Amino acid sequence: MRLSNYFMPTLKETPTEAQIVSHRLMLRAGMVRQASAGIYSWLPLGLRVLRKIEQIVREEQDRAGAQEVLMPTIQSADLWRESGRYDDYGKEMLRIVDRHNRDMLYGPTNEELITEIFRNSVKSYRDLPKNLYHIQWKFRDEVRPRFGVMRGREFLMKDAYSFDLDYESAKTSYNKMFVAYLRTYARMGLKAIPMAADTGPIGGDLSHEFIILADTGESAIFCHNDYLESDVLAKDADYGGDLQAIVDSWTKLYAATDEKHDQAAFEAQVPEDKRVERRGIEVGHIFYFGDKYSKPLGAEVVTPDGKQAPVLMGSYGIGVSRLVGGIIEASHDENGIIWPESVAPYKAGLINLRAGDADCVNACDGAYASLNAAGVEVLYDDRDLGAGAKFAGMDLIGLPWQLVIGPRGLKNGVVELKNRKSGEREELTLDAAINKLAG
Repeated sequence: MRLSNYFMPTLKETPTEAQIVSHRLMLRAGMVRQASAGIYSWLPLGLRVLRKIEQIVREEQDRAGAQEVLMPTIQSADLWRESGRYDDYGKEMLRIVDRHNRDMLYGPTNEELITEIFRNSVKSYRDLPKNLYHIQWKFRDEVRPRFGVMRGREFLMKDAYSFDLDYESAKTSYNKMFVAYLRTYARMGLKAIPMAADTGPIGGDLSHEFIILADTGESAIFCHNDYLESDVLAKDADYGGDLQAIVDSWTKLYAATDEKHDQAAFEAQVPEDKRVERRGIEVGHIFYFGDKYSKPLGAEVVTPDGKQAPVLMGSYGIGVSRLVGGIIEASHDENGIIWPESVAPYKAGLINLRAGDADCVNACDGAYASLNAAGVEVLYDDRDLGAGAKFAGMDLIGLPWQLVIGPRGLKNGVVELKNRKSGEREELTLDAAINKLAG
């Protein structure tokens, strides 16, 4: 894409309403614009990142055996009355009355609707287990929406729901999602640490929040440093086998948010040189809740002994749009965003230092064509602006690589390739630079 044709309304000044880094940088980089309080329009650059994240989430859900559906944003209030949550949910639920005076709502979550789909479709234990997910917009009418896409009223979420006959089967489904979440975040260049979360009246230990490290995070976290050294992608996950060993390896060491932190236990269990005390951001939550919804909604199957029994369920959420902000919070510097390559809107920014120079134009146009032909996503700054403005703009939007072509370098037969994360620059031939980016 040529920047001269691209819709990317960047801002030089920091918007006064932006309180945190990700909100400031998303506005300045032209990724989003606020439509109303807590509701954002996603512009081309931001939408590309959102779709990259969404696709990684989808691929890892599919790999773990979950099946994608798509449920509507508007739901019937009658279902929520069946579960008992319609009156209990609170003012965060946006309630609607349609033209036929039917009570409707803009879905804040989907336990009721997915349970209705299941109860009307599955009748026998032979059809279990099942795990259904969708990636859909949600709405929660927060009293004080803030922090941009990190705590908005409308947000894109992946929510999955598992259905099993007994607790052991439900635990197997839970473990699959546990490992899928680890892989999902690792593929985005994030270190996500699972931390035990409240299970409410259900009890047990099948509830975990996934926290990424960020100095600007909303929660204080305390954990063993070995979690930061672990590489979940080092070997593939066998979802047909027993995943308990992987789950155990990620839960045996100390890890807690400030809400559940026990300083004495932390000091007793973690050697001083291994203690990590940082800030973190929640980017996902998995939770087993048994028959909390299946029982009141009548989602039952015939068991092997011919009796009827409610299925046991779990839910698994990832804030897809929240992750855009979360990644920025975890990966930025004073000049702008630093995108991990897997979620970057473009892999490389191509900078023409002299838009009026015929040799520069020819070299840049050729490089642009070659990179596109090689399948490299490239944003080509062909605008007639000064070098400083172009460098600052590329640093702001945070593409992993910058390929810089200028008249002086061309005379010497070289171009410059800059790595945005490390800041390292190297001079090499144009063909070598293209081959490195395409490799």
